[in-house]
Amino acid sequence: MADVVIAGGGPAGRALARACARRGLATVLIDPAPGRRWRATYGLWADELPALPESAIACAPSTALAFGTRQHVLDRQYLVIDNAGLRAWLDGGYDVVAGTVAGVDHGRRGSSVRLEDGRVLAAGLYVDASGARPRGNRYEQTAFGAVLPAEDALRLVDSPDTAVFMDWRGSEQGFLYVLPLGDGTVLVEETSLARKPGLPLELLAARLRARLTAAGLTAHGREERVRIVLDLPVPRRGRTVPFGAAAGLVHPATGYSVATSVRLADPVADAVAQAWDRGPAEAASAAHRALWPASARTVHELRRHGLRALCGMPSEAVPVFFDLFFTLPTGLQRAFTTGREDVPGTAEAMSALFRMAPWQVRKHLIGWRALRRSR
Repeated sequence: MADVVIAGGGPAGRALARACARRGLATVLIDPAPGRRWRATYGLWADELPALPESAIACAPSTALAFGTRQHVLDRQYLVIDNAGLRAWLDGGYDVVAGTVAGVDHGRRGSSVRLEDGRVLAAGLYVDASGARPRGNRYEQTAFGAVLPAEDALRLVDSPDTAVFMDWRGSEQGFLYVLPLGDGTVLVEETSLARKPGLPLELLAARLRARLTAAGLTAHGREERVRIVLDLPVPRRGRTVPFGAAAGLVHPATGYSVATSVRLADPVADAVAQAWDRGPAEAASAAHRALWPASARTVHELRRHGLRALCGMPSEAVPVFFDLFFTLPTGLQRAFTTGREDVPGTAEAMSALFRMAPWQVRKHLIGWRALRRSR
């Protein structure tokens, strides 16, 4: 019997597998395609994580910009992950089984994990890190990107070493994301902030091609398709421990989750190891508590409210809102985007935005003041 069986071979699953193994727990990771490379592009703020090894960083752009209706220079270091380097750093100490989970049966002394090919793995604790499974009509962030040579991207940005976090100029329906990849290429991505349901990728692809054509460019090479469920609720406590996107760790307003998942792997593994002698049910409860303390649940509620307010704005008000957001002090920007348990900082960021906003924006943020007063 394995102590911990984790379904899902992405960054979240492998981060937790590594953390559990380093605490002496016999850990098995189930990955449908263990040899498949991670194809997604992962960007994150350097202050979201403890120091990563240099091998896990593909690019650290010298400048990060954002545009609402005007330019903002962001006082935070943005990083692009080297997927192979991150994976190598997270590998080791645990066994990997190729397969897909078909079902799980929980018993008093452990769990039986059934794979689609008929194999059964015995586990003390079962973790689902296989990604979000949306049910019903949820808010989604969608994007379509193309990878261009850096010299071509100079028609969109002033420097190949500049990351553009979001650029609303020229469109009120979505923004452009521009990210140097560290290998002489740049990802340019047409992004829909949030919609219910998400904007079709075919429409975003057409918008990106039109934007590139207007700049005298043609999309060619690798393409990237993104669909992220944004507004998942805090999961109920049970014997299956969700982790990563499956645990609702996606930021409802930004769509980011990788840094949060990697950062939480150690405290969750600590909680499991400390509760291990009290049995599987206690270990699962300890993991849930480590993932979702009361402060994190409160911040998640505030962020989901922010998402709904933002999606309720008319399209012409959205760039104005982001102009306001990027004029906030860096500490308040950080509180809202990465302060997962920072209730005072998150509430203050929302309150400051309300105070700064013109009426065309403020009327869509009325509920923020009520939430601020209730904390």
